[in-house]
Amino acid sequence: MPPEVSGPEDPREWLRRARSNLARARAGQTTADVLFEDLCFDAEQACEKAFKALLVLRGLAVPRTHAIAELLSRLEVARFDLPEAVKDAAGLTDYAVASRYPGAEPVTVDDYRLALRTAEGVVAWAAGYIHTRTK
Repeated sequence: MPPEVSGPEDPREWLRRARSNLARARAGQTTADVLFEDLCFDAEQACEKAFKALLVLRGLAVPRTHAIAELLSRLEVARFDLPEAVKDAAGLTDYAVASRYPGAEPVTVDDYRLALRTAEGVVAWAAGYIHTRTK
């Protein structure tokens, strides 16, 4: 049975999408045909959607942007206390666009591992925050 789906006004739906991207980033580790660039894109998307979930939680507009630094700035204005490890997600923005196309600098396994660790931390942090405020 598919999970109950709600609309874009529910931060839990954004978080569900973030977790899906994170799961795809993790699952690709064992598939030789999947490029690290694509796995890092999913890691970036997980962070992006987790941050957007927090904006929705506060009743704020969700911008159509891949710029994680912009999302972090909006979260700071909304008075979220952002841990340094969460702020590190800004470095994943390049994976949203530039690295997805031929001709981009190749992504290494170390780049991928860092992106995955960052996304795991961001999604866990956002999930904890959302869980305590949407019971």
